[in-house]
Amino acid sequence: MTKTSSKIKYWDRKGAQIEVEQVYGDASLRWVYESRLGRGLADHLLSRSLVSQVYGAYQSSFVSAWKIKSFISQFKIPMEEFEEGPFASFNDFFIRKFKLGVRPFTQVSSELPAFAEARYYAFESVRPDQKFPVKGLELNLVELLGGEEKAKPFLGGPLLLARLCPTDYHRFHFPDDGKVLEQYQLHGALHSVNPVALRVKPEILQTNERMVTVLDTQNFGKLAYIEVGALCVGKIVQTYSDPHSFHRGDEKGYFLFGGSTVIVVGEPGRWKIDSDLLEQTRLQRETLVELGQRVAVRAD
Repeated sequence: MTKTSSKIKYWDRKGAQIEVEQVYGDASLRWVYESRLGRGLADHLLSRSLVSQVYGAYQSSFVSAWKIKSFISQFKIPMEEFEEGPFASFNDFFIRKFKLGVRPFTQVSSELPAFAEARYYAFESVRPDQKFPVKGLELNLVELLGGEEKAKPFLGGPLLLARLCPTDYHRFHFPDDGKVLEQYQLHGALHSVNPVALRVKPEILQTNERMVTVLDTQNFGKLAYIEVGALCVGKIVQTYSDPHSFHRGDEKGYFLFGGSTVIVVGEPGRWKIDSDLLEQTRLQRETLVELGQRVAVRAD
């Protein structure tokens, strides 16, 4: 099998330049998904939930804390932006919070803010059997949301796909005021969501373990908010307490260790995605967007 490019490039929106992603565990990840033996292990062992649970338990133990200092140094984590430790384990560090005010959410009611600090793909409209310009990406809303009736309100609507690397902030947030209409879990495997894995197994996002929450928002109608589990993600944790009332910028939950993905799908005609995100997606590049910054506008 031909190996994929050794570099994952993305557009840094804030810096207005192309950057190369520094991948955690790059060599191991490529062996798993680019070798015959590795793919066999991924399919039959590594993608099972028990493996991620065991690995997650280690990351939550005090034994794992030794890795924090070297991780910060290697990946140049800007710790001045985050609340201070001490961190009792690597997972404790992994779910670190931003300092108050570091990532303000746009308060313009017609602007949809980024719900995660991540690398975004954007699509104006997602229809059945749609082909995407991004190599290795499949998104079938019926499969992603768990059935035709679940997907029906969102067919033809806009979609934002936010990929969180292990080096990123791993909490995710509500993009607007509103209430929760429904929440359900869809069981599946736990493959990596890194582009290396997606190019080999493009169906990953709709077959991995995922949590779906249907939101009724004040400014953008109904949203399907989907957290996708991944290889070595110990757990998807929901932290919001009141499903009857949430506010723009409120924390919804977090991922324990691992790279992860959040997908938000809207109803047709309710909001329009920013043109720069659409253009970078057309060029097959993700766009790094800071939490809370505008990613779309209400279609008035």
